Parts: sequence; C-alpha cells; structure tokens
Amino acid sequence: MTKTKNDPTPSEPEGPRDVERAERADYETLAAEASELRARIDRFRGALGRFFVGKQRLVDLMTVAAVAQEPILLVGPPGTAKSDLVLKFKDALGVPDDDYFEYMLTRFTEPSEVMGPIDVSLLREGRWVRRDRGKLPTARLVFLDEIFKSNSAILNALLTVINERKFYQDGVPTPVNLRVLFAATNEIPEHGELAALKDRFCLKAACRSVQEDHFLELIDAGLALQTDRDLGRKPWAEGHASLVDLVKAHRYLSLRMSRVETTLDGRETRDRDRFFPPELLQELRRVVRTLVREDGLFVSDRKIVKLYKLIRTHAWVLGGGVVERRDLALLSYLGETHEQIDVLEEKVPRLLGLS
Repeated sequence: MTKTKNDPTPSEPEGPRDVERAERADYETLAAEASELRARIDRFRGALGRFFVGKQRLVDLMTVAAVAQEPILLVGPPGTAKSDLVLKFKDALGVPDDDYFEYMLTRFTEPSEVMGPIDVSLLREGRWVRRDRGKLPTARLVFLDEIFKSNSAILNALLTVINERKFYQDGVPTPVNLRVLFAATNEIPEHGELAALKDRFCLKAACRSVQEDHFLELIDAGLALQTDRDLGRKPWAEGHASLVDLVKAHRYLSLRMSRVETTLDGRETRDRDRFFPPELLQELRRVVRTLVREDGLFVSDRKIVKLYKLIRTHAWVLGGGVVERRDLALLSYLGETHEQIDVLEEKVPRLLGLS
C-alpha cells in the first residue's frame, strides 16, 4: 500500500507504563483530548471494517465494548471470521504479543493453561503461586474461543476475572491486567451452570455467513487475505488508534458519567441530564420491559447499569455526544440463546421504529 501525505502516521509502540499513565489521567486533561481521541477511534473502526466483508457492525460493536471495557461474545458457526475479527483488531491496535493472550477452551483445559502453572519451587515452601507470565492474568487483550466448553474450574476463575479483575495467588486477590475481553462460541448451551458466565456478556452478537449477499466480494477478500498471509503482510495495522487510546477513552467516559455538577440555580445535574434525553430513557425502559415480558429475557439490575454505560459509549464512539434513538439498538444484542439472538435483531429495531 502506498502511503500518501494525508495518511495518518502510525503511532509508536506503547508499553505498560503508557497504559498506567492513561488510567491515572485527570478528567480535565482527558476532556481536552476527547475530541481527538474520538476521531482516532472513529478512523480505527472505519479502516478496520474495510478488511472484512459485511462485518462493519461487528467491528463497531467490538470497538464500543473495548472502550467500555465490557466483554463481548461473538456467536456463529466455524468459518464466519470470529477469530479473524479479533486477530485483526489486535493487530490494528498495535497490541504487542506480551499484552495478548488467546486460547481455545475444551472441557479438558486445565487452569494452568489459562492462568499459569503452579511454581513448583514455591510449592515446596507451602505456597500456591502461579507463574502467570504470558498467560491471561498478564494480558491486556484476551480472546477466549469456545468459552462455554470450559470446565467448572476454568469457569469459576473466569467469573472472578471478569467480575472483579483479579485472581488468587496463594489465597491473596491479585489484580489482572485485562482491559479488553473478546470471546467466541459456535453454540450457546443452555446448561444452568453457565447462566452466571453468560450474564457477564451483556453483548452477544451473531457472526453469520455473508456468502448469500456478498459472494464475489467474499472471494476477492479471501484471496487478498491469503496473499497477505503468504507474504507476511498486515495492511490492516495502519496505526489509527492504540490500546492506550481506548484506555483513555474509557477513563474519560467513566469520569464523565460519574460527574455530578451544580448549576447556577443550585440544581444537581448528572450525565443522563446532559447526554441521555428523558424520552429515550423512557424508550429504553419500555423496550427492556417488553423483551422481558414477551421474550422471557433475563435482565439483571447489574445489566441495566452496563446497558446505560454501553449505550452512552456507543453514542460517543459513533456520534460524539448525546444518545440518539439508533444507539438504543444495542438492545438487539441481549439474547441469551440462538433463538433470542435472531429474534431480537429483528424485533428491537422494529420496537424502536428504526426498521
């Protein structure tokens, strides 16, 4: 690809200290940078979408989830680009291998394969400490394929990681570096023991075959991808945005959403007063109630808070500000089963008057 004078300059590699500084930045500093941050992230999602056929919406959802630091589950049969979406997302952000962990889970997967093996030398001293370097606890971007095929030991560890961003070393809670979690599954089992893990994934998006509508484009894109792989090229790694940009955006929005400001007449105003119009809050409530009543959808109190955060993040990433009706379409991705996923993708836009 020939570089022109208008192409963005790829960002320099960023390390752990850059992430840590971003997570300590104050609101005023981040607010001054917010517009530029959003522009970089907007270029990132648009540019990455060009390397997929019929997947721009999934790229957008992954970007929103990454900024919100909420996990997202990609659901679809083999060969529908689930893994490719994650790998190109990682490359496009410039995430180094030391900050990335991926694993395909099975019912035979041992906790040591994901969380790290037990340190034998410390075990002799009576201490239960994992050597976590290169495993999930030290990675900032994680991809877990076939997540629901894992056994109970892995599930329990993952619940703690997702909920509290920590794992246990010798009985002591220890923070993990995780900031972005993508997971994938070919199917969503309905076993009761998986309910807690499924509930942690507020967004579950179908990754479908595109050959019916994009037959020729699929062939062209597939051949181009094979050539890039053979030649060791990664043209999608264009440097539009970095993991640090996503971390800064997350901190800015988190601080913004938690602010309580006082007007000249002494009234307290919150994020929803400024960025979430009352009529759309009522629409959000109405649609959630409808889905619970008519489709048997389970929406926990925790998920309501996550939904607010995700909708606000979606509005900022794709529009730059106030929530619009289209942002409520995120409710389309609340399905807990294959059937619900299919139904909600058609029903929610209809309920919102978007289709």
